[in-house]
Amino acid sequence: MDYQTANEIGMIVKINTDFENALTRATDALKVEGFGVLTEIDVKETIKKKLDVDFPPYKILGACNPSLAYRALTIDPQVGLLLPCNVTVRQIKDGISEISLVDPLVMLGVITTPGLREVAEEARARLWRVAAALKNS
Repeated sequence: MDYQTANEIGMIVKINTDFENALTRATDALKVEGFGVLTEIDVKETIKKKLDVDFPPYKILGACNPSLAYRALTIDPQVGLLLPCNVTVRQIKDGISEISLVDPLVMLGVITTPGLREVAEEARARLWRVAAALKNS
């Protein structure tokens, strides 16, 4: 069932594995492309704590490639409002997980500062390689 699709805001990869393994695989694939995870939001835990509602396993990872972030921030410091690149990992059902990666071109599409498109294109290429690696792992 490993497959990837694009939508209007990013890339989606569905893989035959449990949530924890999908989370590890996503983090490892991001590292290969120079991304670290700066933040990790446990949506399931937060919804349970704040609303007392059960929610399937779901985490939002704030992924950052320091060299790309530095380049973008030196071109336009306001780009920090759009960082880091979000990646979500969620359990669809037992043994099937979905990893979604934001499209940096879409995120930076609201800014017209010269030079940022090239940084976003490089970030996108790296994230799409992450998606391909997850699909093929």
